[in-house]
Amino acid sequence: METVTMSTPDIAEVDQFRCRVDEIFQKVDKKGCYKDADHSALVSEKVDASLEKKVNEVEQFYLNANKKKKSSSKGNTIREEQDKGRHVPSIKKQQQDASQRGSAAAKRMQELIRQFGTILRQISQHKWAWPFMQPVDVKGLGLHDYYKVIEKPMDLGTIKNQMEAKDGTGYNNVRAICADVRLVFDNAMKYNEEGSDVHLMAKTLLEKFEEKWQLLLPKVTEEEKRREEEEAEAQLNMQLVREASHAKRVQAISNELYEVDTHLEQLRETVVQKCRKMSTKDKRNLGTAIARLSTEDLNKALEIIAQSNPGLQAMAEEVEIDIDAQSESTLWRLNFFVKDVFEGCDKSTTGNNKKRKKGICDAIAQTVKKKSKKPSS
Repeated sequence: METVTMSTPDIAEVDQFRCRVDEIFQKVDKKGCYKDADHSALVSEKVDASLEKKVNEVEQFYLNANKKKKSSSKGNTIREEQDKGRHVPSIKKQQQDASQRGSAAAKRMQELIRQFGTILRQISQHKWAWPFMQPVDVKGLGLHDYYKVIEKPMDLGTIKNQMEAKDGTGYNNVRAICADVRLVFDNAMKYNEEGSDVHLMAKTLLEKFEEKWQLLLPKVTEEEKRREEEEAEAQLNMQLVREASHAKRVQAISNELYEVDTHLEQLRETVVQKCRKMSTKDKRNLGTAIARLSTEDLNKALEIIAQSNPGLQAMAEEVEIDIDAQSESTLWRLNFFVKDVFEGCDKSTTGNNKKRKKGICDAIAQTVKKKSKKPSS
């Protein structure tokens, strides 16, 4: 039984082992396989490496997806419990209901506007209403400063015409009509001095209008409250529709993830079956290679082992691993990982050698140049 004691290696041992590994991989590149492995085993190992790499990538992706799904499912569960038993209408039904509510509200508002028309007619029939029935004749009366004093002119005749408009440009809210009626009398009192006939007439008609408006106001307030409640309910229903749609998508993704997990497990089993059984010598070499890893790479190797050994304390200062007790899948994962680590090390060493060689050549060139400049004796 091979047992490896993993601890932090010193720099000298790491450098010495990396040089040995470089030699091993150079031989592998030249010969195409280890001395004790036949050609079929080498091909199998390459296939296993490719399959294992793809399995790990897919597995990591869906592990992350599952974590997100679990975190979001808690909030969804709470919301589902709150909305349990509540009927969730479809989007089409929501649109139909919104259209019906809009039509009903418009009819109710038209009824209020009709009742307001009665008030306007009573005011217009007053004996003092005649100055306010038509727009002010600014030019005819010589009121050159009128538009400087009055920002928005208004009259009862214009209000009546707009109330009766059939082209969609008319009033759609009774409060807007009320505001314009007040504006008619406010403008008259603002432009004409207090005590003048027009000012007195406007003030009297405004008071009469306010009395009649107070009788209609409760119905207007009730309609506005009803609209607010209907709008709030419509927004809540629309929110429920969106959440229901989201829940369906989450459930579909959850089912898909379950299927992928099942296929992923089958794929992992296929990879293990395709892997040749690791020999005793392979295990010994693997154990030696793991023990020579850097601290960072050593922790990564321990994480690979911990995936199939949940009880392993990967962050302990010293960990003993029974190589023979590891599954074939774990062994081949470690083998692929170690190979990738030292292949990267080999490339780094080659680059450093090129830099050192260039530095030596530059130094020799500088020395030759200096010697050539010395005068001959």
